[in-house]
Amino acid sequence: MIGLALKLILAHLAGDFLLQPDSWVAHKKKHKIKSKFLYFHTLIHFLLLLILAGFQREYLMGIIILAFAHFAIDCAKLYTENKKFGKLYFFGDQILHFLAIAAVVNNYFPLRINFSWLFSNQNLLLATALIATTFVASVVLKILLKDLNPAKKNKKTNYAGKYIGILERLFIFLFVVIDFWEGIGFLLAAKSIFRFGDLKENKDIRLTEYILIGTLLSFGIGILIGLAYLHLSEFLISSTN
Repeated sequence: MIGLALKLILAHLAGDFLLQPDSWVAHKKKHKIKSKFLYFHTLIHFLLLLILAGFQREYLMGIIILAFAHFAIDCAKLYTENKKFGKLYFFGDQILHFLAIAAVVNNYFPLRINFSWLFSNQNLLLATALIATTFVASVVLKILLKDLNPAKKNKKTNYAGKYIGILERLFIFLFVVIDFWEGIGFLLAAKSIFRFGDLKENKDIRLTEYILIGTLLSFGIGILIGLAYLHLSEFLISSTN
């Protein structure tokens, strides 16, 4: 099952990203179903699927279905895509392609989901820790720093800081779990270097204090959740033995 899935995924990635020039993409957007490159692109996917599947006859029907599905998904995207939601369409398109691959693989190797493992205490603990590290921590930090934000009157934001903080805490959580504390030091140093220039030019002591407090709180929350996850995980393992 894994072997077939990897082959189909490799064919998709190579066809969509390696063997599809930007000029083809632009031509498809302009001419849509009349674009010759839409058919070339589908043919390349079909050939890649055949080659990577080793020309095995048992997979031929699945390969044909995937090629038609790829063509249909691309056509749907071309006729419905809105530039305003370009990112959403890109990821939605890729998700549909992967779902089609999953459906074909499942047809040959029916997937049996082990729900007892999926909802095990370990996985539930991990999911809780990840949500706490990302979105819960963002809300907590927003509340704690609300009165300290020197730009709180400006309601316009692209939420970049929020997502930077989420990624930052995810890295910290990972570093704590794998016992790579040096990574946290490197992350803190890198952030300090990138922020130093902005703070130096801004010359706003309130902004400096705000960023410093926010950084320390964000790192602290990430570390505490990581440590709590490790201790609780060890407790769950020991209690089941």
